[in-house]
Amino acid sequence: MKLFVPLIVCLIVGVVLISGCMSNQTNTAPAPSTTPSTVSSAPTQISTITLSDHYLQKKYSFQSEKDVYVEQFRVDNPSWGIEFQVNPTNEDPQYTWFEIKVTNMDTGQTDNFGYGRTYNLDKHQLYPMYNTGPYKIEMTGNRVSVDVNIAKRTP
Repeated sequence: MKLFVPLIVCLIVGVVLISGCMSNQTNTAPAPSTTPSTVSSAPTQISTITLSDHYLQKKYSFQSEKDVYVEQFRVDNPSWGIEFQVNPTNEDPQYTWFEIKVTNMDTGQTDNFGYGRTYNLDKHQLYPMYNTGPYKIEMTGNRVSVDVNIAKRTP
């Protein structure tokens, strides 16, 4: 009787392995999801807009993380945009970054854009903006020079 137990166990394991190898395996792609995607209300980068009358056009240089520039201006046209061109002064991307915080002084709404760190590494970025009012921009960075252009959008 003791002799048959290992034989039966081996037969069961063999049958399981053979059935696994001979099963009809079909690789089908999962069905597409029908849940709607979320739409962000934040401005997105669009490269097809052009800027004309300037609210601010200036070059800034950031040598260390302590460098901060603050500018204020009033936007009188709801169709305007923010453009910047980043020029890293260090070869290592972990040390070069730039951030611009754009705050509407009437509503307190703040939009953040940037290069490096938690932002993408596109050196040229252009964002459409849509509200009028007084604005404050606060810029910080490290080991970069940045050309900032804030102006009305042309249709």
